[in-house]
Amino acid sequence: MESTGNLRGQREKDWTSGSVTRNLLALSWPMVVTEGLYMIGISIDMIWVGKLGAAAIAGIGVAGIYAGFQMMLMNGLGIGIRALIARFVGSGDIGQANHTGQQAFIIGVVYTVVMVILGMMLSETVLTLMGLEPDVIAVGTDYMRIMFGFGSVTVAFWLIGYSIMQASGDAVTPLAIVILYRIIHIPLSYALVFGWGIFPDMCASGAAMANVISRGLGMVLVLWALFTGRTVNFNWYRWMNGWTDSRSSGNLLLRIYAFIAVWRIPSLETGRLQLTMKHFQADLAMVWRMVKIGIPASVMGVQRSLSLAIVAWLIAPFGTLAVAAHSLMQRVEMLLMPVNLGLGMASGVLAGQNLGAGHPGRAGRGSWQAAGLSTVLMIICSVVVLAWAEEIVHIFSTEPDIVEMTSLFMRIAAAGYVVLGVGVVLGQSLSGAGDTVPPMVIGLVAGWLVTLPLAYLLPELTDMGVLGIRWALVIGMVITAIATISYFRLGRWKRKRV
Repeated sequence: MESTGNLRGQREKDWTSGSVTRNLLALSWPMVVTEGLYMIGISIDMIWVGKLGAAAIAGIGVAGIYAGFQMMLMNGLGIGIRALIARFVGSGDIGQANHTGQQAFIIGVVYTVVMVILGMMLSETVLTLMGLEPDVIAVGTDYMRIMFGFGSVTVAFWLIGYSIMQASGDAVTPLAIVILYRIIHIPLSYALVFGWGIFPDMCASGAAMANVISRGLGMVLVLWALFTGRTVNFNWYRWMNGWTDSRSSGNLLLRIYAFIAVWRIPSLETGRLQLTMKHFQADLAMVWRMVKIGIPASVMGVQRSLSLAIVAWLIAPFGTLAVAAHSLMQRVEMLLMPVNLGLGMASGVLAGQNLGAGHPGRAGRGSWQAAGLSTVLMIICSVVVLAWAEEIVHIFSTEPDIVEMTSLFMRIAAAGYVVLGVGVVLGQSLSGAGDTVPPMVIGLVAGWLVTLPLAYLLPELTDMGVLGIRWALVIGMVITAIATISYFRLGRWKRKRV
């Protein structure tokens, strides 16, 4: 590949110098908002589908677990992409970072082909094996076939572009793209679920189709940005620097200008990376380096999706109401994850770039600060859930039985939210450093040796019933957090070679 970027990005922020706290906050806020918009989109889909009844809620809830499988798998491979590019950017080797991004598209092509075949062949079979009621299976099958058949390509290349940009330190361009495609997604989802104007009435399948179309737009935009080398700039650093300079000069007009500058329409500027397919040659050694780092992260994500599917299977005998409540519960929990994921991804990028620059101490400080901030915010979320569970559930469904059971599920889950943040953030930091095997092992042990056995045994051996499954999930969160903190403190990840 031609190196196109060694002189690029001179105006971009250097995340390996300056205040660690300020860098963390500046890099994480676009990621938090981006993840929040993603989760809001999923939740909006559930609000529309929730008006179709319990079978529709249960159908896309269970199907969403398997659709999440494709996201988790690609997210894991994206971690391998992100870890390598962050190291190269941190060490100043922009040409190699560009080359790595180019080779990542080979992963996307292979992933798309495999996911389309598996999704179209196995959708109905896996839902039938779960013992769900026929109307739930019908809804879920249609949803899954759209998400796998049409959605796999958009998932692959959107996440590849997203990972490349984040690893380079550009979290704002993906945010701008997500804002645009989410603005399109929300009304499109309503139109396709209920039928409106020229749009057909697709019921629950309309939510899947709206996701595919809107994410397809995001995919096109992120690829355009990568191959033209353009980035969106909200002028944040210009505002901060202008405010500092104006304070020292005492010029009121300069202060006013500096304050207004941040609110200008975002501008397009030359970014750090620009990809090209000119003279493309497959570099399978580089592909393997990304896959080798990403496989453990993918295994971790896939086992999480599979364990959630088994949890849904364990809940199924308790009836459609319990499955619907569990499905709503998952959507509500998604609204809590953006802070954890955003802070975690930011700390991972900072860890990778600072390790590449030879600053392991800065990498560790950023991760601990992100974990502490996430913990404080999750404690606040727990208090909100305990106090207003019913009001939150009412956003998704007004059926009294569903509201009552989902609210009870939420209050049990709140006990685990206190430790959820630190486990997620430190796990993301380890992955950003390229040390993906320990989080995988922790996830496998906590999920398959603790959570799932307890999810089966507690309803069988106690009078908890379906609530025993929820308590098993809480115990799994606690075990994961303790194990992740313990390993992170050893510091072996700081010496990880990628």
